[in-house]
Amino acid sequence: MLDGKPFQIISGEMHPARIPHEYWRHRIRMAKAMGCNTIAAYVFWNYQEVSPGMFDFSTGNHNIAEFIRICKEEGMWVLLRPGPYVCGEWDFGGLPSYLLKIPDIKVRCMNPRYISAMTGYINRLAKEVVPLQCVNGGPVLMVQIENEYGSYGNDKEYLEALRKLWLAAGIKVPFYTADGPTPYMLEAGHIAGTAIGLDSGTSDANFNQAKNTDATVPAFSSETYPGWLTHWGEKWASPDTADLRKEITYLLKNKKSFNLYVIHGGTNFGYTAGANAGSPTQYQPDITSYDYDAPIDEQGNATPKYRMLRKLISQYVTYKIPEIPKPVKTVSIPEIQLRPFTSIWQNLPSPQLSAQPKPMEALDQNQGLMLYRTRLIGHKSGRLTITEPHDYALVFLDGKFVDTIYRDGGKWSVNLPKSNTENPVLDILVEGMGHINFAQYIIDRKGITDRVTLNGMTLMNWEQYKLPLDEGFVKDLKVSVSDLAPNNDKARFLKGEFKLTATGDTYFDMAKYAKGVLFVNGHNLGRFWNRGPQQCLYCPVSWLNKGDNTVIVFNLQNSDVLTVSGVKSLK
Repeated sequence: MLDGKPFQIISGEMHPARIPHEYWRHRIRMAKAMGCNTIAAYVFWNYQEVSPGMFDFSTGNHNIAEFIRICKEEGMWVLLRPGPYVCGEWDFGGLPSYLLKIPDIKVRCMNPRYISAMTGYINRLAKEVVPLQCVNGGPVLMVQIENEYGSYGNDKEYLEALRKLWLAAGIKVPFYTADGPTPYMLEAGHIAGTAIGLDSGTSDANFNQAKNTDATVPAFSSETYPGWLTHWGEKWASPDTADLRKEITYLLKNKKSFNLYVIHGGTNFGYTAGANAGSPTQYQPDITSYDYDAPIDEQGNATPKYRMLRKLISQYVTYKIPEIPKPVKTVSIPEIQLRPFTSIWQNLPSPQLSAQPKPMEALDQNQGLMLYRTRLIGHKSGRLTITEPHDYALVFLDGKFVDTIYRDGGKWSVNLPKSNTENPVLDILVEGMGHINFAQYIIDRKGITDRVTLNGMTLMNWEQYKLPLDEGFVKDLKVSVSDLAPNNDKARFLKGEFKLTATGDTYFDMAKYAKGVLFVNGHNLGRFWNRGPQQCLYCPVSWLNKGDNTVIVFNLQNSDVLTVSGVKSLK
């Protein structure tokens, strides 16, 4: 009920952090033109708390209040999904990686250190969103408590503590929880008095299950899936459209409220993509694109799925659905010649010393690279085992590349060749590829998480070099055009310049490269990897200049100097 009258929520979800700031209004208008009356939005704790105790709610994509106000200006209601845990294929499910610096941290429960950090986040976010509740004239209709908690734990005291924190901070609109439509998930994840979200609600049986859990509150489909996520090495997700049409028809015909997760996915810029794991040795990192096979694609275009849903929704709603906004302008960019200009090996900072390897988070680093270096005493060759490499490691002996180790599958050993050096130098360069964001293995530290052994002997006395490979690190690179050949030319930077007479969105085609990260005019577009399926990285118009532009490719694997170009679409 809204203002005493029945109200059917027809919501499309999108995430402000994944959408270029200048396109927020366009994407909201696209959702409205498909027939939606509501926008659901995750708030990512680790995106807002940029360093421990330091929050950003004012610059660019961090300005959550501005996004919510634009929703109101466009005549849209809002479902707020603030976490503190959200999943969302986002790094660590939105939790800040500084929590992983605490050796015995437990999350999503009444662990005092977790609760303390979480309380700071909720109280700070509340200052932004409390004035924007519908009871205060804003568009926020409901606030979600946690996310799919019944798939993870059963600490009802924790869920109640969350609700009390929000109430004390000034939230007066209804709360809801969201869980899979199974008895055990709903029992563990629901708390009395909150609306029941079903992930997803597709049948009478699902909604009857919600009624059996708590008949005193309304239920809705809090995540109806028009698309799905894609991991590196998989085919592009492309769920069946006929099943989607059937689900939406059921929801519309029966006046069930629902939220499309997602109507528009956007992009996992930088190192924001998460990962999944269903066993201790499994690791499935998400691709950089969050296109999700959603009705509105990564660039903001209407897809055939969008037009089908628009037509279907129009048959059931009484309000007028506006025309579809014009597509965003795109440009192609001719081949840009690149040249090597420096490497990781010319940009090593002062090392930190430790008896045993420490993960990145212990040294206040989130992702990027960490170089681990030691001298071999005793065993000089044989079976080298890293326990555990998180997530992708290159092994070098006396500066010569030996082999790679990838975390997934548990095969963490390589054969170390014999060396003529008295005490050979062992280098292990480790790339973090996204913290696990779902289920029981989310305590997922990066780098080397335990030890390194050679023929069973634990190797001691390590130098660790922090290489965050973020925008600040790349900006401060020391240029060294000489001596670029050590370590078999791995981990080098390539640079090129290009001019544009007109700008627009583009996709940089990285198909010629094996693995690395792309920077355009200082902006981190994200990871590329020839495992696919993604070969092209999205670059919004705001990151390009009329006139002079610079592109930097961090080339982890192959050493050939190549080219890059800009194309008009993802696939």
